[in-house]
Amino acid sequence: MTTPDVDAPAVPSTPDSAAQAAHRAAVAGARQATRQDAPPGRDAYAADGARAAETAASPEPSLADRPRPGGSSGGRSGLFSAEEVRAEFPALHRTVNGQPLAWLDNGATTHKPHRVIEALTGYYSYGNSNIHRGAHTMAREATEAYEASRAAVAGLLGASSAQDVVFVRGTTEAVNLVAQTWGRDNLGPGDDILVPVLEHHSNLVPWQLLARRTRARVVPVPLLPDGRLDQDAYADLLSLRTRLVVVSHVSNVLGTVQPVREMTALAHRYGARVLVDGAQAVAHMPVDVAELDADFYAFSGHKVFAPTGIGALYAKPELLAELAPWQGGGNMIEHVGFDGTEFAPAPHRLEAGTGHIAGAVGLLAALEWLTSLDRDGIAAHEARLTSYAQQALGTVPGLTLLGSAPDRVAVLTFTLAGHDPAHVADWLDRNGIAVRSGHHCAQPSLAHFGVTSATRASLALYNTAEEVDRLVAALHALTSGEDATPPPPSQPGGPGG
Repeated sequence: MTTPDVDAPAVPSTPDSAAQAAHRAAVAGARQATRQDAPPGRDAYAADGARAAETAASPEPSLADRPRPGGSSGGRSGLFSAEEVRAEFPALHRTVNGQPLAWLDNGATTHKPHRVIEALTGYYSYGNSNIHRGAHTMAREATEAYEASRAAVAGLLGASSAQDVVFVRGTTEAVNLVAQTWGRDNLGPGDDILVPVLEHHSNLVPWQLLARRTRARVVPVPLLPDGRLDQDAYADLLSLRTRLVVVSHVSNVLGTVQPVREMTALAHRYGARVLVDGAQAVAHMPVDVAELDADFYAFSGHKVFAPTGIGALYAKPELLAELAPWQGGGNMIEHVGFDGTEFAPAPHRLEAGTGHIAGAVGLLAALEWLTSLDRDGIAAHEARLTSYAQQALGTVPGLTLLGSAPDRVAVLTFTLAGHDPAHVADWLDRNGIAVRSGHHCAQPSLAHFGVTSATRASLALYNTAEEVDRLVAALHALTSGEDATPPPPSQPGGPGG
């Protein structure tokens, strides 16, 4: 078995004293931050999960005083700089196959800034404990950190209360939770579930499984040639039989931003509920569930610079109160006896067992890091980069971009005539460029364009025009038949800009 030609980065060691200081600052700051949001009858929760060590001496603002992560702008003054942001991501400074890494696979997952990595290190080094009902100091600290993360998610989404947020592993689990609770209790024979053709499999397959059990119908909403949802067809498909509409806020294949607010308002006229998959949205745009009037909204932490295995589901309070437990165990009960069980109030009754505590700590750190940036500046940077990438990719012979809708985020999926997408991705990887190939868990969406596989480059706030230039140059080399081995970089660490 040969060792792949991947150069591992040097991993700097972090002194224990720094991690310990970060943990102490996390506990102190978070207690101040969210006590005012504590639910009745339960612990007063607060904690940052892992504040950077250098902020240990600075007092934390209250939750009400913090800028909302979903707000139009963040806390840093001055223009947004992708180069400054890149310095905070150690993974972006490694090499792959002798080349600086160009990470253009953000639709699959985003990398993590130092602040998130330090949060996890601080928690596991000095704060590791199970949560809720513990009588000792570390249990209280871990509980505070966990619940402060819930409050931060509520802030990100514009929810009225942290108690409207359920922690899950990610968007897929959130959709399945709704299907197995609300869907199981509210759908029956002849009911319609409207599912757009562009949906990720995780927002289609759970509804197919539920429809098979309840004898409801899954009804596809077609696309227009440019990749937008056909809004006229959507309006025609809605009826009094429609019980649920599900829709991705942003398509993971096309990057198309859907008119969720308008679609929700129309669905509500027919008494239907709306679930929004926000996995591809929250890292690129502000989200306000109150403005959208979404009944359910889900996202995955790892696509917004947080760890894997943690995500969140928002539900309107009146709906959340109706959701029956979908898993049984610890944490979701108030009293258990052989004569019956009394369940905890929402959201805890939907969180059986030990949750991903470290993941919640990392999610909090990621959201507060994102809050500290200029969101308007990020949006402008990503819009310029997307436009530049579209124009540059247009110069590659035989390359066809899928979808041309004007309202989109930086997701660029393409085919290259005469080249299998898997071969294209392998070629780019040899040049240190990470993209994704395949059906992208959205086979009906690709079928709309008459293909079964494609290559996807998805950009984030830390990507640069120089990385787009490298992508385009490598594709030109592939189409011209040039040797794939690039010259060694003159300056290790990747391009700036």
